[in-house]
Amino acid sequence: MPDRPSVLFVCVHNAGRSQMAAGFLTALAGDRVDVLSAGSMPGDQINPTAVEAMAEVGIDIAGEQPKKLTEAAVVASDVVITMGCGDECPYFPGKRYEDWVLEDPAGQGIEAVRPIRDEIRTRIEALIDSLELPSA
Repeated sequence: MPDRPSVLFVCVHNAGRSQMAAGFLTALAGDRVDVLSAGSMPGDQINPTAVEAMAEVGIDIAGEQPKKLTEAAVVASDVVITMGCGDECPYFPGKRYEDWVLEDPAGQGIEAVRPIRDEIRTRIEALIDSLELPSA
């Protein structure tokens, strides 16, 4: 893996789970990782409840917009993490792929989104450890 790995988070709408994951990785790893997120069928806007849940832990993702998954984004990434859209993501040998089974926060209230957010944070912390990044 390069000195500065690139991680791509992919979910269907790129409005909730993948945006929260990208927000956590950016906040916790800083500039030691390049962070991308995309959706196989991107939504019109980021999930406002996901924005609210992340704001509760001091991470602002309000300025993000859903982006379309492209083959170029997968090619540019060292690690590809899918969340509910595994078959939609192109496969390239030599990349690390993980599928995180997480509940979709779409249409759910803040009480339901908080545990999803917290599970994502736990997974991001484990991901950072596995990437063997230089100290911040």
